[in-house]
Amino acid sequence: MAHHLESLVLRHTHRLVTPTGSAGEGVVEGGAVGEGTTAARQLDAALTSVGFKLSAELLDRLSRLSEAAVVHTARRTLRTVGEMVGDHVRHNAYFIDFPANVPDTEEFWAECVAKALGDETSRENTLKQLKRGALNLLGLPTYGRYQHTYEEMLAAQDELIAAAGDRITVLHLGRDLDDELTDLYLALAGSTTPLGEDDLTDLKTLAVRCALGPQPEAIPVRENRAVVNEARLGIGADLLLDTVTDVLRLACALSGGDVTLQEPTRFRTLPRPLRRALLAGLDAVVAANPAKLADVHAHREPFKRLGERLHPHEYPRWPHAADVFAVARGEKQARSFDSRLEKLLDEFDVLGAVKLLKSAPGKLFRTLDLLLRIAADQKERDAVVAASVEAAPQVSGRVVLSVREHLHNRARETDEPRIFVNRRGRAWVTPDFRAPLPDADRDRLITALDAEIRRRLPTPDRVLLDPDVLDVALPLSGRATAAGLGVLPRGSTSPVDGDQLRFFVYWKQSETRTDYDLSALLLHADYSTDSWLSYTSLKTVGGEHSGDITEAPDGASEFINLSLGRVRSTFIVPQVNIFSGEGFEEVEESFFGFMLRDGEQKGRPFEPRTARMKSDLRGTGRVALPLAFQRGDDGRWRAKWLHMYRKGITSANRVEENQLSVAKAVRAIVEREQLMVRYLIDLLPADTTTVHEWDGTSLPAEPVTYIGLERPEGLHPDSQIITLENLRDLIPS
Repeated sequence: MAHHLESLVLRHTHRLVTPTGSAGEGVVEGGAVGEGTTAARQLDAALTSVGFKLSAELLDRLSRLSEAAVVHTARRTLRTVGEMVGDHVRHNAYFIDFPANVPDTEEFWAECVAKALGDETSRENTLKQLKRGALNLLGLPTYGRYQHTYEEMLAAQDELIAAAGDRITVLHLGRDLDDELTDLYLALAGSTTPLGEDDLTDLKTLAVRCALGPQPEAIPVRENRAVVNEARLGIGADLLLDTVTDVLRLACALSGGDVTLQEPTRFRTLPRPLRRALLAGLDAVVAANPAKLADVHAHREPFKRLGERLHPHEYPRWPHAADVFAVARGEKQARSFDSRLEKLLDEFDVLGAVKLLKSAPGKLFRTLDLLLRIAADQKERDAVVAASVEAAPQVSGRVVLSVREHLHNRARETDEPRIFVNRRGRAWVTPDFRAPLPDADRDRLITALDAEIRRRLPTPDRVLLDPDVLDVALPLSGRATAAGLGVLPRGSTSPVDGDQLRFFVYWKQSETRTDYDLSALLLHADYSTDSWLSYTSLKTVGGEHSGDITEAPDGASEFINLSLGRVRSTFIVPQVNIFSGEGFEEVEESFFGFMLRDGEQKGRPFEPRTARMKSDLRGTGRVALPLAFQRGDDGRWRAKWLHMYRKGITSANRVEENQLSVAKAVRAIVEREQLMVRYLIDLLPADTTTVHEWDGTSLPAEPVTYIGLERPEGLHPDSQIITLENLRDLIPS
């Protein structure tokens, strides 16, 4: 358990919990300082081979331990960073010396047929298929299965020669385990934006351990509150409940269900003490504010099923809890806010809707666009704008920023389609038939929202800025990204500095035969298809595919290599298609990533220190679109982060069939302008805050607020540090 918690800290913070041990385990106490120096340097060298290194402070701390203590730390650390970058598995390639000597597709298929005809066990069946004029590649004995071992592949490849452009992620010295876990718990629980699925799972682990310790001042995200309430319930602490939906989310947590309420939960039979706690919580919420009964309508069916498990009729002392389920069954009336609002909107009563929405600022902001479009005259539009400006201070920071971004994109005269991406990453695209918003009203709102965000921002004396972070999209939701290493929020852009671009997918099936296909769609500037790389097109201008693997009982990898200087297209869109078998959420493991190498760098198909990112594939569609690469007018390539899944079809998804739908989805993201980190930086007051762009060399001696992709070595210990791991801290509450 201790290793799991230390690993959790390392993944989230890139810090090692302070290495400790008793004298019996070899900590130096009055003995020779530096007993672990050799082992610490060996660990640093081992980390460098996978793209990590120890900070000077951490190396010094380890050097003061015994060899045994350092080795113990090394084993845990190397295991964790290997998983972070994807080096914990064996990445084999079908073509043993990939990317060299990849054959033409037809040549390769002909070779497979020739080998099948030369094999007595497959000759007859192959001849029958050839006579019918339809050949099943999967029936050929040498197709889709590794023809060599991992060790044989390694022996056939050159050693990687280190280059200045290789990725190096610095690991820093942390504090003791309890302090690190407490800080991480407070950060996750108090997040102003929804967490991703993996972070929510980690919060659950932390909440159990930290429920009795310090708590955040507020837990604004409801699903976070449900996870914390589950832990508090386990120790008998007071629950944090102010709506009936809070109780429903807690019940979902207790049943191992979805606390976001997006997926149906099958409620378990709960022990009597838990049933009493939930009913008492419902009763207290409704007793304090009977109007909260109206919230039941939004989740009537789940409340009905929950009532069947809680048996409220057995507890007459909590009559208000019984009212909740009576409303769900339709036996008691509770007119909902949404029904009243819907009636007003149906009647185009904008002034009545505005009056009602003043009591629900967040819902007012989410209805702004519609209200402005259906307003009959300027008087009504003025009322909408005035109410929004008045309500802005009561609206959460992420909603204000989301509406600000929305209004910016509505200002553009465009025929671009709208794209929607749900919490599970599933994306769909639709034409935009909305009427335009009046320029003056939109501009007034944008100015007011900018002022509101500026008011909420902290005003540090000095900001040190990594310029690469300026084009990172503000993380308004943790679900707009994926778990992994070096992953940026959807819509972000980042430079691609290297001659050779190589991306990869790894998957390991759980029970049934599973075939994932890594492909790349190459698009012109107008998003029309230029060409593609896939198992049906192993080579194109500047690119090679590593070969098709059609099953993964022990895990399988596929690669695509591209020489960027030779690619003539404007966009490169990697995709992972499920051809057959288990989905991304059903396999034992699946992840995607990309590497960058200098033109002369050889090495294995997978070299961890050249990997720029690795992200888990855990979406509900059958086609994954992690990111795209775009060549700018200056000839330089940049990555555009997508984190999308297309529905696809049940089986046999192929790049040839989905090229049009993928191009539409990519276009919708690329053409949409996101709010980036630079937006917040530009709002900082110039008269009180000095912003310096860091040149990557010298660091100031005094404390600063540092904002960048990774934490540099040598910052003053009192500096506030914001990197990818805690970028959500930029979002004001």
